Amino acid sequence: SLPQLDSSMNDLRITLVQGATRWHDPVANRDYYGRLIAPLHDRTDLVLLPETFTSGFSNDAIAEAETMDGPTVAWVRDQARILNASVCGSVQLRDGDGVYNRLLFATPDGELHTYDKRHLFRFGREHERYAAGRDRLVVDWRGWRICPLVCYDLRFPVFSRNRYDVERPAQLDYDLLLYVANWPAARAYAWKTLLRARAIENLCYVAGLNRVGTDGNKLHYSGDSAVIDFLGQPVSECTDEEVVVTTTLQAKELAAHRERFPAMLDGDAFELH
Repeated sequence: SLPQLDSSMNDLRITLVQGATRWHDPVANRDYYGRLIAPLHDRTDLVLLPETFTSGFSNDAIAEAETMDGPTVAWVRDQARILNASVCGSVQLRDGDGVYNRLLFATPDGELHTYDKRHLFRFGREHERYAAGRDRLVVDWRGWRICPLVCYDLRFPVFSRNRYDVERPAQLDYDLLLYVANWPAARAYAWKTLLRARAIENLCYVAGLNRVGTDGNKLHYSGDSAVIDFLGQPVSECTDEEVVVTTTLQAKELAAHRERFPAMLDGDAFELH
């Protein structure tokens, strides 16, 4: 049978917080992003913050990496509770002997889900300083199955592939794919192109949240955050400026597309290692 969305599934409001992250200043960044998202109480279901939103994308920030008991994890959980929405973004976190580029997905009921960036950015020597994650994460949130990933993961379609298994309840792995990023303007065309490709091939909505401004390494970020539908069409697009924008994802339209164009039935079965 064809995959079906939960009949009680509602539309999902998702907010892109495209900010200019301060360099190596967690206190200032928590204050900055806190002010940007404060008006969102009960006005959204999911808030996206950029990759490494407390420091910018920096190999040197590893020296100041917090732990899971530190102030940023507590702040993310507090913001989810205050806003009555999930809050998602990544930070450098020390766990055991390694520091991870760890995505946090906090819900207002106090739950916290984590995903450690699997594909470390070799071009920026991230792999020399940070530990790599292994398994991807799928979160059930307000009737949607959501797969959150980090920046460079966007270039690796096998890892994000939306699989369909007829032996399970008739559904795909997820309905919404998220990418939080620090993706420099020099490679903006790849960012915009790959977001569309991931949406089309996985029959899902895709939201990509990037930062703006210039970081301490003199890299410029042009934003280009977007919400893309299952046809690869932009539902919402941001330009090169600080902006907070909320978009509603249409559950019935997603279900209708999957029924009308069930390409997942012809997909390849595989396991990730």
